[in-house]
Amino acid sequence: MEGQEKISFVIPCYRSEQTIEAVVEEINTTMSAMGAYTHEIILVNDSSPDNTFGVIRALCEKYAFVTGIDLARNFGQHAALMAGMRASDGDIVVCLDDDGQTPADEVGKLLDKLQEGYDVCYASYGKKQHTGFRNFGSKVNERMTRIMLGKPKELFISSYFAAKRFIVNDMLKYEQPYSYVIGLVLRSTKNIANVEVTHRARTVGRSGYTLGKLFSLWFNGFTAFSIKPLRIATFMGVICACAGFLYGIYTIIKKLVLVDVEAGFSALMSVLVFMGGMIMLMLGMIGEYVGRVYLCMNNSPQYVIREVVRKEEK
Repeated sequence: MEGQEKISFVIPCYRSEQTIEAVVEEINTTMSAMGAYTHEIILVNDSSPDNTFGVIRALCEKYAFVTGIDLARNFGQHAALMAGMRASDGDIVVCLDDDGQTPADEVGKLLDKLQEGYDVCYASYGKKQHTGFRNFGSKVNERMTRIMLGKPKELFISSYFAAKRFIVNDMLKYEQPYSYVIGLVLRSTKNIANVEVTHRARTVGRSGYTLGKLFSLWFNGFTAFSIKPLRIATFMGVICACAGFLYGIYTIIKKLVLVDVEAGFSALMSVLVFMGGMIMLMLGMIGEYVGRVYLCMNNSPQYVIREVVRKEEK
């Protein structure tokens, strides 16, 4: 309706054929009860191997406010979010999970917080219903974003958040591969709030995140949006050089004081292995940055859309 703010819900979908319909129904019920907003739902299928896009297609046929996007291959959650945000046109964009663990019926808490003047609001959880592995991954991610990206210590970051349109528009200026939504948000604003919501237990299936995917996400975060790893490598190089210089002085003094001391082959090998390892680590870090620059110059796609489905196109 004219004069009402529009809320765009963006949901990346992967192995969610059994859960995504309930999430859509909950969003629709919640927004209909609130009445103060209009809404749309954008479901981005990240090349899920099951029938997720078939379910999305059926939801698009059922509801005019649902849009389905099918990516050509698995680009990852953050690329899927960028695809969904680029297709949205709401005054506020809300991103949440496809498994029902993020409570869509509590979206009013996030929207009310934005009305207080904040640019972005993240949901925080009193008790997370993830596995120990996922909780550990979340702690590592929290520490990484705080050290590498300058996230305030008191700010809790989650996959459930709401952002105003001008923040989303600024985020969408980033068109390179290796998108990292948290880094883009922190780069755009520091006017961010938290609200506590309930985190539900998973009822169907299991998380699509593996150790490899989590490690790739962390590595992408601090190499795409921070040069601190290079500074750390430089600092470690200085420390190793100083250590090598001091050890050389120590060896000379020991030889002068203890004339009969034998040359330490094992000590020499230890130093060589240590220094060689540090050099390879630093070269690898620099190579990672150079490789990403090359891929950006080579116009590697952030994502590729195979198909977009809307009811009005039927």
